[in-house]
Amino acid sequence: MSEAPVELRDDEIEARLRELPGWTRVGHEIARSFRIPFDGGVAMVVHVADVVRRMGHHADVDLRFELVRFGVTTRAAGSRLTEADFDVARRIDRIAAAHDAGAP
Repeated sequence: MSEAPVELRDDEIEARLRELPGWTRVGHEIARSFRIPFDGGVAMVVHVADVVRRMGHHADVDLRFELVRFGVTTRAAGSRLTEADFDVARRIDRIAAAHDAGAP
């Protein structure tokens, strides 16, 4: 049986956000938006979904015309922020770069 994820303290969250330009805290999630043509956004969302699914995590996704927003929190920790969320954010950043997604 795996251990429950550990919620990060506010100071830990702020320190991790300083390492992730473009990500912001919105309540109990971290979020970032990317500008990308719609068809590229669809491909990027599928790529992210595949990677985070294999991690046993997921991200909320809002796909719009030329804009994709990701929101990340750990549901297993009561929808609180954990280290896994920041790992997902780093992976999303790498995937977005591979798809030539930019700042909104």
